[in-house]
Parts: sequence; C-alpha cells; structure tokens
Amino acid sequence: MAGGPTSETRGMLNLSIQYWTSRGWAFVDVNYGGSTGYGREFRERLLGRWGIVDVDDCCSCARFLVDSGKADEQRLCITGGSAGGYTTLAALAFRDTFKAGASLYGVADLGMLKAETHKFESHYMDNLVGSEKDFFERSPINFVDKFSCPIILFQGLEDKVVPPDQARTIYRALKEKGLPVALVEYEGEQHGFRKAENIKFTLEQQMVFFARLVGHFNVADEITPIKIDNFDS
Repeated sequence: MAGGPTSETRGMLNLSIQYWTSRGWAFVDVNYGGSTGYGREFRERLLGRWGIVDVDDCCSCARFLVDSGKADEQRLCITGGSAGGYTTLAALAFRDTFKAGASLYGVADLGMLKAETHKFESHYMDNLVGSEKDFFERSPINFVDKFSCPIILFQGLEDKVVPPDQARTIYRALKEKGLPVALVEYEGEQHGFRKAENIKFTLEQQMVFFARLVGHFNVADEITPIKIDNFDS
C-alpha cells in the first residue's frame, strides 16, 4: 500500500511489485479513500477516519477478489510501509480478513507519532484522526491482545518518524502471546530503507515468511529464511 497516508499508487512499472507477480503472487496496491488523484471528495473521505476508511477499503478489496475467484480467502496477506504499515497493523489488530502481515517501519502508536514526528508534518494528523480518544483507540500498539496471526516487522534503527520501540513493543507482545513473529532491524537505516541489500532482504524475507506460514510451499529462489519465533524450533 502507498504511504502518506494521502499519496497515490499508479498503474506503472514498480519493480517491488514485479518481484511478487513474477513469482506467481497476485498483488493489489490499494488507493484507499483519502488517496490523491481522485478528486477532493474522495480525498476527504479519510478526514477524521484514518485507521477506519483505509482499513475497510483494503479489507473490502481483498473480499472482492475472493468473491470473484481471484484470491484464496485462506491465504490473504497484507504488507505496507510507514502509513501503509499502519494500515497493515490496524487491519491485523481490528479485522480478521488477512492471515498474515508485514509491516515496514509501520506506525503503531498514533499518539507517539503526533508527539515526536518532524515539524513539517506535526499537525498533519489532527484532521486525519480526531480526538485524543481516537488517537488511542486507533493505535494498534494499545491493542496487541487483538493480534491473532503471524507478523513480520522491518525497522530502521535510526528512524526518527517511527521509533524502533514501536516495532519492538509489538514484537515482544506477539512473541509472549505465542504467535509466529519476526523482527528485522537495520543499522543505519531511517524511515524508508535506502541500502540495496536491505531492500532486497526485506522483499525476500516477506515472501518466504508468507510462503512458509500462509502459503505452505517452498519458494523457487535460494533464500535462507530468518528464524521465526513461535514457529521455528
């Protein structure tokens, strides 16, 4: 999913998506309500409803693909980075559509993001979320007991937008709960991975994670999977 949360994904060559489709995965990149490119009314659907509209649209999209015979209900996975990572975590915490997820430097605590993000976006979320109660109730980090499926987390240790503690808190909670979970931390990476080897490793480990835990098949690529807590002995 696109980040932002008000950016736009377009129908153009995206090598990260090609990585999946060239290996037989069906991939849909969702322009949920609030994305730019579809007019003001569509963009304003997200006002006061971030964490609701985006999550519902992603779940509805997955359900449509299942109902039309283009996706397997038992093997639906969701992945996203930054705001897309937030939508991923929110979908896994507050809905039961997806069977596994991958969060790349995803926002888990909206309140912390509001308090600690850079000045340029410091009031960006005021219109997107709402009251302090909304900030709390839409933050997946406050409802780790609701997670019920495998998750893999990728985090840059120098991230100033989404501090590493957010991923670590979710990781510890899921590990204690007995769910399959893995956390990959990158030295020297910030909010969005820049090093080619880390971008490659992130794609590979997402695919292997989903293949092992949801698809139940071995990938053709020669990839050594990382250890998954509560799954690998």
